[in-house]
Amino acid sequence: MDTDPRKTQEAASAVKDDAYHFITNWRLQATCEEVYRILEEVERLPEWWPSVYLDVKVLEKGQPGGVGKCVALYTKGWLPYTLRWEFIVTSATFPTGFSLRAIGDFAGTGIWHFEQNDETCHVSYDWKISAEKPLLKKLSWLLRPVFSANHEWAMRKGLESLQLELLRRRGVPQVPTPPGPTFPHNILNNKVL
Repeated sequence: MDTDPRKTQEAASAVKDDAYHFITNWRLQATCEEVYRILEEVERLPEWWPSVYLDVKVLEKGQPGGVGKCVALYTKGWLPYTLRWEFIVTSATFPTGFSLRAIGDFAGTGIWHFEQNDETCHVSYDWKISAEKPLLKKLSWLLRPVFSANHEWAMRKGLESLQLELLRRRGVPQVPTPPGPTFPHNILNNKVL
């Protein structure tokens, strides 16, 4: 993963206490079309990115191309808390990217952008969110570095899992299972944080 933690922390500290700004960059041996199609199939996220996506439900399919698609998510990182949130696709341009608006335990915007460079797809994700889950919101001023590290962990697992999913979809035999959650989600108390 091509992410400079100093840039992430600088961006995170430039916003209000309960808000975060993360920029993630991945480089994959893939086409933009392959990556776009995998991320577009949001209902399959728990299959190939199970370390973060515990449950995903498409609430509204949206228009052809995805604009207006509304999705409910139950997610976690390496910390022992879970998040419930939804996103709505606000724009989509196949195969170069799409944007979303998040509401729920965090609220904000996300922009996925894909750019082809020979056989490499450069993926960037610009994620601007505010913590809305009460205890996360209250503790953001104190635990910002921990919450930022949690996001970085989730995105590292996403890159690892996406690389494995690309291999599976290409028919490579005996692809390892993607990394699972750090804590079984059925024993987590969603009201703790």
